[in-house]
Amino acid sequence: MIKTKIALHWLILIGMGAGILFGLLAVMAGWHDFTTDWIKPWGTIFIKLLKLIAVPLIIVSLINGISNLNDVSKLSRIGLKTISLYLLTTVIAITVGLMVVNITQPGKLLPEEKSREFQEKYAANVAATDQTITDEGPLQFITDIVPDNIFLAMTENTSMLQVIFFSILFGISMILIPTEKTRPVKVFFESLNEIVLQMIHLIMWIAPYGVFALIASITVEVAGDQIADTAALFGSLGLYALTVVIGLLLLVFVIYPLIISLLTVIGFKQFIKGLSPAQLLAFSTSSSAATLPMTMQCCEENLGVKKEVSSFVLPLGATINMDGTSLYQAVAAVFLAQIYGMDLSLMQQLTIVLTATLASIGSAAVPGAGMIMLVIVLGAVGIPTEGIALIFAVDRPLDMLRTVVNITGDASIACAVAHTENKLDETLIIENKEYF
Repeated sequence: MIKTKIALHWLILIGMGAGILFGLLAVMAGWHDFTTDWIKPWGTIFIKLLKLIAVPLIIVSLINGISNLNDVSKLSRIGLKTISLYLLTTVIAITVGLMVVNITQPGKLLPEEKSREFQEKYAANVAATDQTITDEGPLQFITDIVPDNIFLAMTENTSMLQVIFFSILFGISMILIPTEKTRPVKVFFESLNEIVLQMIHLIMWIAPYGVFALIASITVEVAGDQIADTAALFGSLGLYALTVVIGLLLLVFVIYPLIISLLTVIGFKQFIKGLSPAQLLAFSTSSSAATLPMTMQCCEENLGVKKEVSSFVLPLGATINMDGTSLYQAVAAVFLAQIYGMDLSLMQQLTIVLTATLASIGSAAVPGAGMIMLVIVLGAVGIPTEGIALIFAVDRPLDMLRTVVNITGDASIACAVAHTENKLDETLIIENKEYF
């Protein structure tokens, strides 16, 4: 891999800026055919790589993550309480995201005629989805989750829920079998997980070029001969980013304070100050996994969570609890649907809730993995994945913010579980009040 002194997120932003400039130049110079024939294919290749890695990532991440929960059998009460709270906060996060994006409607800033052009261009995708929704019975949603052929499901991006179902079933089955019998399989999936994560790193290193090609081609397609339409597109993108930020702020300053006040004896101001070193690290690394040691240290030394709880709850949270990521996926899915002129039904938005919840469980705790998981959410409701190029334009700063939310959610649940299990050092909390 070629080393560079410039951080990857700066390279992606440079690629985005270069794509915008090239797209505008192509519009003014009449290079539409050149852009379509020689630039756009590289963006298509990048999208295909994201789709390529999505299935392996979710399979190995879910199986590897669930198979590591052997302690659940020993700590059944703590384990059940932890997982239940994590799933609850994830669903709340997705719901908050859907509420905010349906209020702000960032995709509606794009002129209607441009949305219709996008919809006509991808009419086959949209029509197929609409027909599927029309033909479904009231329980078809549940029926479709269970695959009858897992290998067939792995070949269809719209069947990701079935792949997730199989992976969860496989992981649970591994837990129920004696460890000595599953050890070779566990080692295999741990090694495979490392390989898949390395593949993600390789794909992300070509992201600047892929983003350049995608943004350039989308700018040409959207703008046509009208620069004003391009301004509308990026104005819409700015409102999308603001929508995600609003949703994340609601989690941090409304939802988590409720959890802390109702389920612990820690003041929220003390909680935020005590966790701030981990939050700053999460913001700079965009990785819950890289921040995990600092998160555990802050919870134990500043917030009074005893090690026997933090060592179980926090690593589990880094695996299955991605509140910020799941909120962003919900907002992104609705935003792109609005860009393409698609009106998502209640059933489709419920599908987003379920898919984003399960996808967040399978998201690797590394930078950029949430973007790949977005492919799964989009595919579940038939939204063209080509629009991911727009999300990439502002993904890095949003990734930094949602990682902060992810580890804040983990710490909130750790404090709540510790307090309800009498594993919270209240003496330490009282002592730390003077400092926090």
